[in-house]
Amino acid sequence: MKVSTKGRYALRVMIDLAENNNGEYITLKEISARQEISEKYLESIISSLSKSGFVIGLRGKGGGYKLARKPEEYTVGSILKLTEGSLAPVACLECDREGCNRAPECKTLPMWKKLNGIIDDYFENITLKELVDGDI
Repeated sequence: MKVSTKGRYALRVMIDLAENNNGEYITLKEISARQEISEKYLESIISSLSKSGFVIGLRGKGGGYKLARKPEEYTVGSILKLTEGSLAPVACLECDREGCNRAPECKTLPMWKKLNGIIDDYFENITLKELVDGDI
């Protein structure tokens, strides 16, 4: 498992929105400046977050983005799974795969499944609020 820049930047965007949450919409330009991420790249990340209901967007004057829920209602796992698709350490455990024809005799599969469970449990038990508060 390797988390891409898209996943890492999505976490930074969500943290930025949580830290600067004053009830008003925050522009991509503001997020881009604070996080040092190009607006063009941010557009693709925020689009994914918006389509999935993680953030609310408003176009036009006074528009921008804000969190759809409270920071404690988001997990790192949910954000990373949205942007990465899968956090599985090996391809045969990815959710969109049928599995491997060698699975019945694979001696390493139980180990990979256990690691996958550890990764999932770890990220699903860290909230956005904990990241914002530095409680990790």
